[in-house]
Amino acid sequence: MNTIIQKLSDVQARLKAPKGQFNSFGKYKYRSCEDIVEAVKPLLIEHGLALVMSDSIVETGGRVYVHANAIVSDGDKEVSASGFAREEENKKGMDGSQVTGAASSYARKYALNGLFCIDDGKDSDSTNTHGRATASTQKKQAPPQSKPSKPKADEKVMDQAIAFIQNSKNPQQAYAMSCEKYSFTPKQDDELLETVNQSVVASSKKK
Repeated sequence: MNTIIQKLSDVQARLKAPKGQFNSFGKYKYRSCEDIVEAVKPLLIEHGLALVMSDSIVETGGRVYVHANAIVSDGDKEVSASGFAREEENKKGMDGSQVTGAASSYARKYALNGLFCIDDGKDSDSTNTHGRATASTQKKQAPPQSKPSKPKADEKVMDQAIAFIQNSKNPQQAYAMSCEKYSFTPKQDDELLETVNQSVVASSKKK
């Protein structure tokens, strides 16, 4: 009888999750959490597996994150993966529940990516802040000269920050501490958050 790992490996190998969403502003296609779930359901049923997802709210370094957990179970044993997304303090046109919902959807997508080995590296997610304030928003929120500006992160600082996150027992806290010390560009911030999620997924596989 196939083990849950063998069943999950077959699902990972056969899963084809189409990019069913279209960003009209950025002119690119992308896949959502719902796209992945819809595509994987038939394969899970075929192997007698169940998928369960849950969220929790965690605060690290004064920042609020949605921690999503995706679990595949055969009724006896289970395999899980986690994903994180930071809530934006406010987003135009959204109330608090919608902001949390958007962060939850993105965190769950990261968890599913890790669980089913989906590579979103070619997606244009960098154009979507997913709870990270844009530079213009941060400028409006911060009073002029309220505190000394942080030094801009160069290539050396980025390497150090990535290594710090990868070697930390708490990747989210390591990320928050790096952001407190240096100023990162949106692209650099995307890379750091990707490192956080990869570190969390790697850590969950070791358990």
